[in-house]
Amino acid sequence: MSGIAAIRLSEERKAWRKDHPFGFVARPAKNPDGTLNLKIWECAIPGKKGTDWAGGLYKLRMTFKDEYPSTPPKCKFEPPLFHPNVYPSGTVCLSLLDEEKDWRPSITIKQVLMGIQDLLDSPNIKDPAQAEAYTVYLENRQNYKARVIAQARDMAPAVEPANKTDK
Repeated sequence: MSGIAAIRLSEERKAWRKDHPFGFVARPAKNPDGTLNLKIWECAIPGKKGTDWAGGLYKLRMTFKDEYPSTPPKCKFEPPLFHPNVYPSGTVCLSLLDEEKDWRPSITIKQVLMGIQDLLDSPNIKDPAQAEAYTVYLENRQNYKARVIAQARDMAPAVEPANKTDK
């Protein structure tokens, strides 16, 4: 990894640990030896309250190239989501993540994750990535809504059972 990318990702990690939006997760992955891999981040984006996505916690892997921050990270939902702007592979299609469109080196990990959260409930139908979700979104909004709600339910975080031995 280039020095510039490593420094920037270290700064991003410090900034995230000090201040990040409630419910979001972003942390570097661990290498087999237990050290941090700043080039791969494991993230989770909560569905916005008041939307069909609410209640779900959507896992995303963010991968950075050596050229970061000159080039944007690749963001991929794992597992892939049913959404017009998410490729069947799980990769997010968003102008903010496209160096030919809206990417700027000043964009932070926090801004990327919040931009993806906004995209969930506000698909860009001018830039579809997944044919099925795009078609259902345009032709049968009730079916689309039902599938999104079911997906949110399936991706709700597991709730720890209360410890019954506490007195």
